[in-house]
Amino acid sequence: MPIFESHGIRGGVWSGVLRGDPRPARICATCLGEVVAEASLTDSADGDCRVRLDLPASLISDGVATLVLVADPGEPGAPVSAASQRLDRVTLAAGKPLDQDLAAEISALRAEMDLLKREFRRLAASLRD
Repeated sequence: MPIFESHGIRGGVWSGVLRGDPRPARICATCLGEVVAEASLTDSADGDCRVRLDLPASLISDGVATLVLVADPGEPGAPVSAASQRLDRVTLAAGKPLDQDLAAEISALRAEMDLLKREFRRLAASLRD
């Protein structure tokens, strides 16, 4: 089973190294189950495979998008098959909606912490009595 070591995303390019056998027919990124980009694979001298995936600019917009990198036995341009293997995933987040999402999450966490503090204090008080 191939193992992907991600080198991260820089300048719109997701790169990394693929180790192990067998080498898949193709590696592609999916978003919401659809293929959004296919990687170029280059063999290296040490037997590994260099992976370079150019991310389409259409993926970078307000909100959150999760990309899943899969090794697939299918042909280029074809949909991802059921036999594909998940290698990695990355989440892209940008824009104003992200600020609103984070503010809502922080507010929810604060409310939960207040509830936990109240209950802990109530429990501690009942143990003292």
